[in-house]
Amino acid sequence: MSLNRHTKGDKTLLIINYVLLGLVVCIVLVPLLYVLLASFLQPSILLTKGISFNAADWTLDGYQKIFQDATIMRSFLNSMMYAVGFTLVTVVVSILAGYTLSVDGLVGRKSIMIFFLITMFFNGGLIPTYFVVKNLGLLDTMWAIILPSAISVWNIILARTFFKGLPNELKEAARIDGATDLMIFLKIIVPLSKPIIFVLALYAFIGQWNAYFEAMIYLEDQLKYPLQLVLREILIQNQVEPGMIGDRQEQAELQRIAEMIKYSSIVIASVPLLVMYPFFQKYFEKGVMVGSLK
Repeated sequence: MSLNRHTKGDKTLLIINYVLLGLVVCIVLVPLLYVLLASFLQPSILLTKGISFNAADWTLDGYQKIFQDATIMRSFLNSMMYAVGFTLVTVVVSILAGYTLSVDGLVGRKSIMIFFLITMFFNGGLIPTYFVVKNLGLLDTMWAIILPSAISVWNIILARTFFKGLPNELKEAARIDGATDLMIFLKIIVPLSKPIIFVLALYAFIGQWNAYFEAMIYLEDQLKYPLQLVLREILIQNQVEPGMIGDRQEQAELQRIAEMIKYSSIVIASVPLLVMYPFFQKYFEKGVMVGSLK
């Protein structure tokens, strides 16, 4: 954008905005670049010299250990299963609830919305939720990760607002042609709802992919741990206190291995999100804007 078209005050404001945006980009980009570069460095070089651009100091041992480690690869697949399952349930529930609440003739619509809004600010708490999950027999299963937080009131509100923005003439014309409510929803509403569906899917996938707290509470079998929980344990192991391990050599080896795979694991954990976003990006802006107009 050329600055010649603007007044002196506008130019000053634009320059300030550019500087602030540049600082924000640096704040976000520098840690990402550090993690990426550190994942290729030998631990001894990283701990003593920091980031090095000398090719002799670079190694792929961290990534090799990750792909050779059955625990990490299994946890990666577990995270993918949890994230995909959570995304499917969340999107289906949000779309169905949002569309239903967008129908003008729905009896008790305002009361239902008030009830939903209350749950955004008040909940039963961790201990009652744990007992509910336990009494339903969901402990140590994938459903303990997927179901408790699959219903998001915010996502339902986003979907409801999007559906209210669709023209009623489409539904009325379909009814005149003899279409039922189910046919209208499946053949007209859903195809027009790709932007909000992709936005909700992206939100749900990212949220579940980065989650570890539910797994830490509800899962007992370590074979079912997601990647983020395994990564958390790696980071904790890299910060063992002196004296916790009697053999200093064993402690040094543990820290060296943990340091080697710590950054590589972070990079691997980010790959699905980096792969997803370019495919969702064309829908993302439209879905967010349209779903938040009212």
